[in-house]
This record gives sequence, C-alpha cells and structure tokens, in this order.
Amino acid sequence: MHSIAATACFLLALLQVRPATVTATATPPRAFFVFGDSLVDSGNNNYLATTARADSPPYGLDYPTHRATGRFSNGKNVPDIISEYLGAEPALPYLSPDLDGHKLLVGANFASAGVGILNDTGVQFANIIRIQKQLRYFRQYQSRVGALIGGDATARLVRGALVLITLGGNDFINNYYLVPFSARSREFALPDYVRYVVSEYAKVLRQLYALGARRVLVTGSGPLGCAPAELALMRPGSRAGECSAELQRAAALYNPQLVGMIKGVNAELGADVFVAVNAYRMHMDFISDPAAYGFVTSKVACCGQGPYNGLGLCTAVSNVCPDRSVYAFWDNFHPTEKANRIIVSQFMDGTQEYMHPLNLSTILAVDARAAAAADAAATCN
Repeated sequence: MHSIAATACFLLALLQVRPATVTATATPPRAFFVFGDSLVDSGNNNYLATTARADSPPYGLDYPTHRATGRFSNGKNVPDIISEYLGAEPALPYLSPDLDGHKLLVGANFASAGVGILNDTGVQFANIIRIQKQLRYFRQYQSRVGALIGGDATARLVRGALVLITLGGNDFINNYYLVPFSARSREFALPDYVRYVVSEYAKVLRQLYALGARRVLVTGSGPLGCAPAELALMRPGSRAGECSAELQRAAALYNPQLVGMIKGVNAELGADVFVAVNAYRMHMDFISDPAAYGFVTSKVACCGQGPYNGLGLCTAVSNVCPDRSVYAFWDNFHPTEKANRIIVSQFMDGTQEYMHPLNLSTILAVDARAAAAADAAATCN
C-alpha cells in the first residue's frame, strides 16, 4: 500500500510540473515589493520634508481618484500596472499609515524619488529614503509581518514574492552630470564611474538576496539623454531636438555592464534570481517612433515644460496637454500612464532583448508550477 501511495504522489507531482499554460493571476496574489526612485515611488516622499514630491495637482489627474498620490505620473505607474497583472491591489508606500494588518501581506513600496545606488546621489533633495534605508525598512517590514503571521510564514511570503528595483538614472542625472564639474566627475572618468556604480549595485542586489528576495526584476537605465528636460538643456555636444550624446554614452556604458553583473550574481547563486529589464530599449521604441505607439510626440512633456527644476516636475501653474494619451512623457522625466502600460507589456511578453533570461509571464507560469509541485510534495509527506 505504501508503494502504491508513493507512486500516486509521484505521478501527482509530475502532473503539477508538466508544461502547461498557467494563468498569470495566482490565488491569493503573491506579495510585491518595490525599491528605487521616482519612476516607481508611489507616495513615500509625501511623508518627507523634501522637494522631490508629486503630491499636488496636476499629478494624479488621470489616476482613478483624480487626485495627486505621490506618483510621478498623470495616472498609474509601472508598479501599479504590474500589480494589475498579478491580480493584486497596489502595494502601499511603506510610510503610509494605511499599511497595516492584512494590507501588509500584499507587499510594500519602499521607493523614494531622487535616490540612486550611491548614497551621495540626490543630496539636493535632502530628506529622501536612500537605498540602504529602503533595505532597513524591508527588514523592519519583515519583523512587522512576523508579529502578524509568524516568522516561518513571513519567510515564505518573502521568498515567494515578486520584487522590482529601479535605480541608476539619478546616479548620472542627479549626481555625475548634476553640475558641470561635480565631485564625482572630478573623482572618476565616466567609464570608471560606471564600473564603480555597477559594483555598488551588486552589493545592493546581494543584500536583497540575503533578505529573502528570490525573484527580482532589475531595470537598467532608460535613454537618459532623450528625456524632454535634457532636450531642453542642450548639453555640450548635442544639437537642438537631439538626445544628449554624453548622457546617451553613459547609458550605453552602464546598461551592458549591469546585465553582465546580473548574470554573474545569478551564476554565483546558481539560480535566475535577478532578471535584467532592458528599460533603454523599452523607452527607445516609442521615443524613436512615437507615431507607431499612438503618440504625437516624445520630445516635449505634457506638462512641466519650461525651466529645469531638478526633477523636471509639473507645478500648479504648468500648462497641461488636454490629451495625455498622445504624449509619451508626462513631465520632463517621467512617462505618461499610457507609456508605462507599453513598458509593462514588454515586462510581460518581451523577448530576451527586453527581459533576460525570462519575461514576467514566463516567470509567473514557472513559479506557479513550482509552487503547485511543492504543495503536492507537501501533501504526499
């Protein structure tokens, strides 16, 4: 009888891991954690005394509440749209007083506008949640959840979670190139600076792994020189209406080294923990050919046009375009919700040019099969 039961369990496990179509939405949805900068900040900076905030109109104009939430967008940002694919409510900002009780089990967003990989990035914004503090908050989060559901269940929740981290752009725009002769540009030639930033990022990723993260989407930098703010600045070596050659050079150096570093860390760990997201290519698709994506322009922002103010923000006196769906950029640095949806569609279904080694749809399917197989094995035992 024991042999028959064991065989039945073995066959059940095989069925659970067979190649099959698995829906992206799990029940209940897996937890989602977000780390990074203004591209993914969902409102943490609202609770800080900083100039890097998006908590007043016209931000949030097209968000479901039609109110500014702290997202640097006219509507939803990338984490919000990923949460839709997960079948989950958006992860609340970690500093939100509403993040308590069962909402903790959804996950948390630790991102803070203005931060970078380096601790001295974004110093002009003063009180922001630098990445090391975001990681400390992640430890604190796990303690809070542990008090709610116990240590073992918390560890399982974190291991099974999806994680997004978006860093790097500010280390160039709001550090190395912030002023003509910044401290970092005097310290490093650009190729050396890129190597240094990537090596520091590797430390951050290893810390995330040590804290339990096992599925981490790591975005590279977008086309830094093509943001409307940079087109307006006309940095040396660039012509009117053209992307900044120097900032594009920085992105061209940084992104391949980031991918190489991710591959190296995964090889050390013996698993595809970290997934390289080609944000440069995702953005350049609609920047290079806006009409193909239904945009009228990718060269100017819907709002916030005018003098550069550090984050390229919209203000209450900004002129706002009447139709956000035909603009690739909402403000001088951040995409519109429509552009964010195009970006996330590549997260989900992009080829290895966009998502290496796996896109998010494949990750969700693979992980769902692995979870089902583990459940079957546990039942057998």
